[in-house]
Amino acid sequence: MTALPERFVERMKRTMEEEEAASFFASYDENVAHGLRLNPGKISRDGFTDRMPFSLTPVPWCPPGFYYNEEDRPGKHPYHAAGVYYIQEPSAMAVIEALKPEPGDRVLDLCAAPGGKSTHIAGYLGDRGLLVANEIHSTRVKALSENLERWGARNILVTNETPDRMAERFPAFFDKIVVDAPCSGEGMFRKLPEACEDWSEEKVAHCASMQTDILADAAKMLKPGGVMVYSTCTFAEDENERQIERFLAAHPEFSLEPVAQQEYFTPGKLEHTVRLWPHKLRGEGHFLARLRKSGDTEALETVQEEKVKPLSADVRRVFEAFCREALTFTPEGRYALFGDQLYLLADGLPRLNRLKISRAGWHLGTVKKGRFEPSHAMALALKPGEWKSGVDFSADSEEVLRYLRGETLFWDAAGKGWTIVTVDGFPLGWGKLVQGQLKNHYPKGLRML
Repeated sequence: MTALPERFVERMKRTMEEEEAASFFASYDENVAHGLRLNPGKISRDGFTDRMPFSLTPVPWCPPGFYYNEEDRPGKHPYHAAGVYYIQEPSAMAVIEALKPEPGDRVLDLCAAPGGKSTHIAGYLGDRGLLVANEIHSTRVKALSENLERWGARNILVTNETPDRMAERFPAFFDKIVVDAPCSGEGMFRKLPEACEDWSEEKVAHCASMQTDILADAAKMLKPGGVMVYSTCTFAEDENERQIERFLAAHPEFSLEPVAQQEYFTPGKLEHTVRLWPHKLRGEGHFLARLRKSGDTEALETVQEEKVKPLSADVRRVFEAFCREALTFTPEGRYALFGDQLYLLADGLPRLNRLKISRAGWHLGTVKKGRFEPSHAMALALKPGEWKSGVDFSADSEEVLRYLRGETLFWDAAGKGWTIVTVDGFPLGWGKLVQGQLKNHYPKGLRML
């Protein structure tokens, strides 16, 4: 059994009936549930269950979610590198199912790293609307950006800002917001035993204070009529029900709404809130609250879009030459050049000045002297029929492993220049055909050792 903090055990015994407490503590002797969530931009649910070489069982509260057996090791499979699915703890999948983003929405994931909830949002948006994924810790933004790129998300803005700075820049901007708040982590004790060592009653109090400030900033960024979901992975009432009570008292324009998947969960101690208990479902501990802001969304003014300088004739020439060579289309929209990095901005992107930006839309590639080099993000966001030349490997082939290791491959086929490398039809990255060789352009930082 996980060695639980003594003060935590005492508190849980005080707040639960004896029989319930016995079941709760017994759950720490059980195995952790493992989950993954399919990418609807790359594969259908039926196609996923037919093609995946894993033992999959549906997660009841998340249609794109599945349990898998630990021995399957999906993180080592080439489909993971292709962004066909995201590995995510099953209870955590409930958060975005409660938010229910729709194509065309402007959605903020305020505490976004490492990207599980952001990729879930992107799956619902498709290529319409805007996802702003923010992470305050600069060391975690890189992983967030990489996960969104592997997912194939195009309409994104990844920022590295404090919530109060975001609130200054995005007043009443978003249709939907998720605040998966930093918390004391009690719900993860079984999955992450090291969280027990980091726990203290002082940490609970500190997190509760921080959550209050984050929620207040999030409230400013939500449009009238918009929806916000607050979630934690802790059992502490001060971070959950009492946190929401304090927020509602300070923000009477908000009210609680039922969580659509509530039949799978346990009611919280505040009406319409829900708890996910590890002894009552296959997953770890979570808390959810869905909040609606009163008012009329349609009454808002249109936000000023980011102003961009037109691309120079030389930049446009080399990029369009690449598109003619490698793609069946030229991406349409507003381009922006940040240094030598070319982006296609998401529709409706607001002014970006004085914001710390990690990604500002679809990263297309690097403009070099007289040529254009496509990015890994461009490859993974392409859809079937959008590339001209492709080299396809099967998932169980030695060639695909060699490609993921960064090796040059011999390829006895006609053609030359940039080509998409795919695994069973799913884009993995770029290669360049040169005299019977496939030069490897899989990013060095992602290569398998």
